[in-house]
Amino acid sequence: MQNGTLLAAVDLGSNSFRLEIGRVDHGQIHRTEYLKETVRQGNGLDSARNLTPDAMQRGWDALARFGERLAGFKRSQVRAVATQTLREARNRDEFLLRARTALGFGIDVIPGREEARLIYQGVAHMLPHDDVSGRERRLVVDIGGRSTEMIIGRALEAQVMESYRVGSVAWSMKHFPQGQFTVGAFRAAEVAAKAVLEDALGSYAPSQWDVAYGASGTIGAVSDVLVASGARPGVVTREGLDWLLDRLLKAGNADKLRMEGMREDRKAVIGGGVSVLRAVFDLLGIREMKVAPGALRHGVLYELLERDDSVADLRTATVARLATRFAVDAAQAKRVGDTASAFFVQFVPAARGGSTLSSAGRALRKLGWAAQLHEIGAQISHSDYHKHGAYILDNADAPGFASNELHHLSQLVLGHRGKLRKLETALDDATLATQLLSLRLAVILCHARRDPEVPALRVQASGRLFTINCRDGWADLYPQSAYLLREEVLAWQKTSWRVELGGC
Repeated sequence: MQNGTLLAAVDLGSNSFRLEIGRVDHGQIHRTEYLKETVRQGNGLDSARNLTPDAMQRGWDALARFGERLAGFKRSQVRAVATQTLREARNRDEFLLRARTALGFGIDVIPGREEARLIYQGVAHMLPHDDVSGRERRLVVDIGGRSTEMIIGRALEAQVMESYRVGSVAWSMKHFPQGQFTVGAFRAAEVAAKAVLEDALGSYAPSQWDVAYGASGTIGAVSDVLVASGARPGVVTREGLDWLLDRLLKAGNADKLRMEGMREDRKAVIGGGVSVLRAVFDLLGIREMKVAPGALRHGVLYELLERDDSVADLRTATVARLATRFAVDAAQAKRVGDTASAFFVQFVPAARGGSTLSSAGRALRKLGWAAQLHEIGAQISHSDYHKHGAYILDNADAPGFASNELHHLSQLVLGHRGKLRKLETALDDATLATQLLSLRLAVILCHARRDPEVPALRVQASGRLFTINCRDGWADLYPQSAYLLREEVLAWQKTSWRVELGGC
């Protein structure tokens, strides 16, 4: 990516939405603008786990303001990610439909471990490069509104990642609903937090890391208050947490807090945040935690750099790892992938060349990933292996992928064989429909697990009509493939798409 290019990351957090804009300079990204809106979507989930109308409206309004600032940015320059609140919300699709329009860009709902990985990337890139040997084992903790991420890594590599459903907003709503600070409320909140986090004891024990870092959110807010009281900058200590707890108890209520360094938007969630942070210190035996300058949004920015054509995409490595883990037939996967790509380029000529700078090129790459993984479920059972494969992809730990990206791949894997009725809603997406037909045609032609004669078939797309024409004599040479093609035409008749076959 050229020096001077602007990149933007949007973080749809449970407490705040953030926009970070940075300029690329020799592999580094330097901030040019930062916007933050306190949206508090995390306390806008009702008892049925639906976002309330007010919570959705606050989010849409904030994203509209961000969208105005991002006018003129290209799709390849912007990535927006949503975290725990939208992972939980049952009506997230309703929110996201209008949110994407307001922002003007797509929004990825990322899994918890992917959020953790990106947080580590943001922290690691923003830390001073003093540890040139990469030996320092880092524990990174980020206490957000509805989740807490913990990561252990070295240098730029996250090695152990987990996300826990405990955070400042959720714990404040549950244990300090009226903003009342009492000894009993803090004791109950810390015990409850430890119950959720106790699984971390093995992987994140003090013997597993050298230095603890706290990223963003709660830890930054706590540090601001401690520094204003005269404490050492850049570090949160156990003694500092004890002092802060004492001050909160003396205030008795969030509305009565009068503390230097305490922002107004933090008062309502400080009780939950402090109780979770104290639980983390206790469980992991932390005496002091350094305040890290990086956060999720910085990880997203550096991920944008890594998704550039000139740099290997982490998702490609993830697909290869999954294929190896589930013993995919590599030769057949490549055969199907090459064939599906050849058909897709005929349907969508703009994809020719495979550049990921275009939407067609990105769709072609995702089709290749789906082809590489289309038999991933066969390791479980050959019967209905496409269903097993779709389930694996919807639930896999897949670094680099957002939940919606993985679901897109799972829909292609689910639909690459059998009836299409199971994908009725998904087929409203013209790109997915074209990818799916390309994949199904490839599977048909490669059914004998040998290289097919792709040039014998010419395909074309026009609106919601796909046409397939066979070379004279091809059907006589390959009667089984010709029969399967005719069956494919019948399968698509039960959808809103039409497939016409000529010469077969």
